[in-house]
Amino acid sequence: MGERIDRERSQARIEHDVETLAGPDYTLSQSAICRYAYTDAYRATLAYFTRELEAIGFAVWHDPVGTLVASNVAPGAPAFGVGSHCDSNRNGGKYDGTLGVCTALEVCRLAAEAGDGLPLRLISFLEEEGSGFGQMLLGSRIMLQRVSEQELRETIRDEHGVSFWEAAEAAGYEPARWRESIRALDGLTGWTEVHIEQGRVLQDTGTRLGIVEAIVGYIHGDLHFSGRADHAGATPMGFRLDAAIPAAETIVELERLAGELGGGVVGTTGEIAVSPQLINVIPGAVRVSLDLRSTSGLHVELRDRIVAFARERGAARGVGVEYAPRQELPVQPMDEGVVAALVESARESGETYRTMPSGAAHDTQCVASLRPGAMVFVPCLDGLSHTPLEQADCADAALAAEVVYCAIRARAA
Repeated sequence: MGERIDRERSQARIEHDVETLAGPDYTLSQSAICRYAYTDAYRATLAYFTRELEAIGFAVWHDPVGTLVASNVAPGAPAFGVGSHCDSNRNGGKYDGTLGVCTALEVCRLAAEAGDGLPLRLISFLEEEGSGFGQMLLGSRIMLQRVSEQELRETIRDEHGVSFWEAAEAAGYEPARWRESIRALDGLTGWTEVHIEQGRVLQDTGTRLGIVEAIVGYIHGDLHFSGRADHAGATPMGFRLDAAIPAAETIVELERLAGELGGGVVGTTGEIAVSPQLINVIPGAVRVSLDLRSTSGLHVELRDRIVAFARERGAARGVGVEYAPRQELPVQPMDEGVVAALVESARESGETYRTMPSGAAHDTQCVASLRPGAMVFVPCLDGLSHTPLEQADCADAALAAEVVYCAIRARAA
């Protein structure tokens, strides 16, 4: 029981990695962490990890679109995978994703120092946050063949209208070989990702680690309400086709429906776009985004019911309603064997832990659909994430590195 590694040393190394990558060479912003695919800041971040991994004897390469892969055994040889992502939200903090790659690097250092021949493969996925091309989990979805070549060539574009394909080629990669990305998972015997929780459960229960049992499925889409834009003063109330009214009713109903369904389902309307967005004009069109999630699958029923409600309320007021899907990922259970190994390792650490679901999407839900996978959460202050205010304790990351390393070693024994 108790410490099985030098946690203080691991904490210091992880902290050094995190603080270095929060420096000016690794972000496009002076007030936040901002780095995403193919930018100079992102390239510098990959170069940092490359130097650190090569220093402990790992070979480093990239998949055809830019996901970083490193291993202490040959490509395709049996190895346990660790990693996360090091891109960020455009107004992000220094821990989301990056802490997971730094912790994975520490697991690799522990194995190298132990000289136990533990075969490992570190993966830092491209574009998890979607800041560059507006698509979450893009690198891992490419790897798992969950996109089409047409999307990569035409649909997925950056803010300047440049396609992902063109941007990848300009960065020196070979998107024409994108289907070969999946080879990074050849021989992978398991996978674990460490991440900040992005919630308050661990903090508020005084728990140091969360072992994730399932990752939510999610639906992203938009409800488009189409009325008529008229003068706000000259149009009597009874003559209006105000698109904002059924939109507002739908937003309130989403909260009620999610509560009624239970099962851990959540619904959010994070974007509301009103046209023509003038104080003296009745809204002629409104777009309301939908972010629906659950580990129970009830988010699918929530979508069907809220779309039906929106259409009914729109029809009652003469407003047209259309639903446009954006992206959908299924619920992803974690592998029972990997979860059990992490739970046993956490128990042997002598520290507090709990099993829990992940309410946020992660690259692991793609990897775990093909290989045995799980996640480990560490607390973050007040659940803050995707903000410069996010804060985590590298002592918890050192504990996570210990638990992951010892769990991998136990499975390999």
